[in-house]
Amino acid sequence: MRFHHLDLNLLVALDVLLEEQNITRAAERLHMTQSATSGVLGRLRTFFEDELLVQVGRKMQPTPYALELAKPVREVLLTIRSSITAKPVFDPASSKRHFRLITSDYLISVLFAQVIQRIHQEAPHITFEMLSPGDNSAELLMRGEIDLMIVPERYIIEGHPAQLLFEEEHVCVVWRDNALVGDSLTLEQYMQMGHISVGFGRNRHLSIEDWFMSQYGFNRRLEVITNDFNTLPQLLVGTQRVATMHRRLAELYAQYLPLRMLPPPVQIPVMREYMLWHRSMDGDPMHRWLRERISAFIQRLDRPAEAAEPAAAMA
Repeated sequence: MRFHHLDLNLLVALDVLLEEQNITRAAERLHMTQSATSGVLGRLRTFFEDELLVQVGRKMQPTPYALELAKPVREVLLTIRSSITAKPVFDPASSKRHFRLITSDYLISVLFAQVIQRIHQEAPHITFEMLSPGDNSAELLMRGEIDLMIVPERYIIEGHPAQLLFEEEHVCVVWRDNALVGDSLTLEQYMQMGHISVGFGRNRHLSIEDWFMSQYGFNRRLEVITNDFNTLPQLLVGTQRVATMHRRLAELYAQYLPLRMLPPPVQIPVMREYMLWHRSMDGDPMHRWLRERISAFIQRLDRPAEAAEPAAAMA
C-alpha cells in the first residue's frame, strides 16, 4: 500500500530501525538481509529528505527529525494493528490471544495467579506473558509492546487510559519468635531495627524508601535488599529484622511461615494500584474483556466473605 508515494511497509522498517539504531539487529527483526535493510534505509532517507540515522563511532544515532518522526510512526502502526487488522469477531472461548503484562511478583501472588485460573475457564486458549517492572516499563507501554501495566498511582502515564484496581495498606512483619518486638512497634524501635527492602531496576528504586526520606528526612537501616516481594517474608524467618510489606502479601505468607504482622509505627499512605494500557487498545473487544475480568475479580476479593460470590463464579 502506498500513501503519498510512500510504501507503508517502510514505516514498519523505520519503526524498527529507530528503535534498534543498528542495521544488523533491525535486519534480524525484519527478517531481511543487512544489505536489503540498508536499501530500505536509503529509500526512507530519499522520501523524508533526511539522513534519519547517522553513524557515530560504532553506533547509529537518530537525527532530530527522526526523533520527531518516531512517535507518530509508532502511533500509526498501533492504529493499524488495533483498528484495521484486528478481527471483528469477539469470542473469548475460541480466542488465541497472547497478552503481555507488566506487573510485580506481589501482584502475581495475590491477584494474577487466581485471575489466570478464572480466565482459563472462559477462555482456555488465551496465553499470558508476565514481565517484571523495570526502568523501561513506561516506554514499552507507550510503544504498544505490552497490553497492560499494573502499577502504583505515581507511575500513571499521561495520555493513556488508567483504571483504579484497588487500594493497599502496608504492615510491618517480623519473625514470630523475634523476642525484641512485642505487640507493637515504636518509631524509635523501627528505625533502630535492621530492615529488609525491595529494590527494582538499575537505579534500585526502593519500595517505600522515598516516602520515608521525604517524610522524616532519614533512611531506614537497610541490611538486606532483595529484588522481589516474595522473598521479603522468607528472609525474615530466624532474624531480628523487620520488613514493611503489602498487607495482602503479608497475610498470604503468614499462613505458611512463622511470622507476625504489626501496625506500622507511623501512618503510611494507602497505595493505589492502577491498571494502565495504550490508548490504541481502548476499544479492542478482547482487551476490554480482559480488563473487565481483572476488575471484577478484584471487586469480588474485596467484598466481605459473607457477601462474596461462590469461588467458582466470576462476575
